[in-house]
Amino acid sequence: MQTGPREILTPYRPIPLTVPEGMKPNEFFNSTENLADLVHNNGLLQNPEGLLLYRKALGHSNVFDASIIYNTSQRILDPLGRPVRRTQVPSPAKHAWNRMNQIIIEYMLERYPDPAAHLVLAGEASLDATWPLTSPGVPSIRMLHNHFIVFDKAALREAPLAEPDNPNLTDGGQHSLFQAHMREVYRAFFDELDLEILQPCQQGSCRISLTGYPQGLPSWEIVGGAKMLRDVRFWKEYDIILKGFLDFYRSFFSQVSTRNAPMLPDLHFPQLVEDKLLFDNDFLKAAKMVRDRCIHDAKYANAIRWQPAFKQLIYRNDAGKLIVTISQNSIGNAITELLGVVVKRTPDADAYAAAEPALIEQLVEVRRRLIDADLGEGIATAQWGAA
Repeated sequence: MQTGPREILTPYRPIPLTVPEGMKPNEFFNSTENLADLVHNNGLLQNPEGLLLYRKALGHSNVFDASIIYNTSQRILDPLGRPVRRTQVPSPAKHAWNRMNQIIIEYMLERYPDPAAHLVLAGEASLDATWPLTSPGVPSIRMLHNHFIVFDKAALREAPLAEPDNPNLTDGGQHSLFQAHMREVYRAFFDELDLEILQPCQQGSCRISLTGYPQGLPSWEIVGGAKMLRDVRFWKEYDIILKGFLDFYRSFFSQVSTRNAPMLPDLHFPQLVEDKLLFDNDFLKAAKMVRDRCIHDAKYANAIRWQPAFKQLIYRNDAGKLIVTISQNSIGNAITELLGVVVKRTPDADAYAAAEPALIEQLVEVRRRLIDADLGEGIATAQWGAA
């Protein structure tokens, strides 16, 4: 069997939404009107903390696919003013979100226990509020949300190999700015973080053998496995990884933007940034390289994402271990592509209808567990009741 990223076809039922004349689709998808449709047609559960569990109408997988969104659409009408990462979410909402994550991941592992048969992943995406709404590949819902996805590995084995130069697969390895020019300082910075449950993976040990991904990304094993997701310490460490990444990314691009810029005033780990980054020659040399290119290459400069852009996920590797990884993407790749799975969605109502009953049965069971844990109330739609 040849190792390499796979491209799978995922059928979906065309969504009967009419985009108003004069609006681009991605502009409409960020509107309050569209978010209301998301609740009424695909909503499963919502809670007072503002978290909405919903069925992905344009999904990644029809084996299992759901999302939770921090739905601020009714409270914050400016799409560019909505929270786009975990560190911007109020503590009560994040507390509920972590518990919802734990319950849903536990369900996926229970339902799909064999790592040889299914690829299980869950994670969230940064939706960078500085990215122009009209940019190609811009996120369609500009609010923090995460994904819960299961892929059938037999289907992945049978799927054709994806094109290796697919831009969405260039998030790590030799294509990544961080990995190509700052690999050692990047890893050394993470090594200084206060982690107990999360332990760094040895290079290559966390890859999915079928795809060979993730490539070049820092990864950590969750020592103790799935039961540690019930430990609040794990979620604090999950946030430490994110906070460290944010400090690194923001500090780097502040140096790209302004030569010898002062240390940012609102860092999570200012002493670590001062000690390990702002006196590191490789770090500052890379910043100079990017800055010089921005000055002379308009297209390159326009592609820079000046604010932190990332995907952070938990997945099960071939050995059945749970792994955390985080990307440093400047492209906007889908979360599945960090694991070498390129999803090509195809409109096919009949094919989707064949998979829909089993998918809904699972989503309703997940919802029941969340309701039992006092994490929200069910939503009734034309497809399912409220309980």
